[in-house]
Amino acid sequence: TAGRLTGTLLLERLGQTRTLVLGGATAAAGMLLGSLAPTAWAALAGFAVTGLGLANIFPVAVGRAGELAGPSGVAAASTLGYGGMLLGPPAIGFLADWFSLPLALTTVALLAAAAAALGYGARNATSDAHA
Repeated sequence: TAGRLTGTLLLERLGQTRTLVLGGATAAAGMLLGSLAPTAWAALAGFAVTGLGLANIFPVAVGRAGELAGPSGVAAASTLGYGGMLLGPPAIGFLADWFSLPLALTTVALLAAAAAALGYGARNATSDAHA
């Protein structure tokens, strides 16, 4: 909630690209802390940081998809996003069962870092006056 409430301010000050990159990097760092933390309190802090980082990635990504491809872009981005939210938890569960929970959660950190890299790589795909 705190991340979404500050999302407009971040977008106005940083622009879409920096918001995506900062969000992905923050989420990756938070998930690494959460997955590798030595104490429960450190893990909780890491997961809170992850939530702050992820809060604005989906809305910005859907907006960018709309800028690039119109309504069909919004539909595709929404389908992929909600599909990931639906399939992510079982995938993490299977990875935790096959390997370990820290390894499974580290994959989430890698995906958040990939989102940051994708946001940076796609910076020229749309007009971003604040990047």
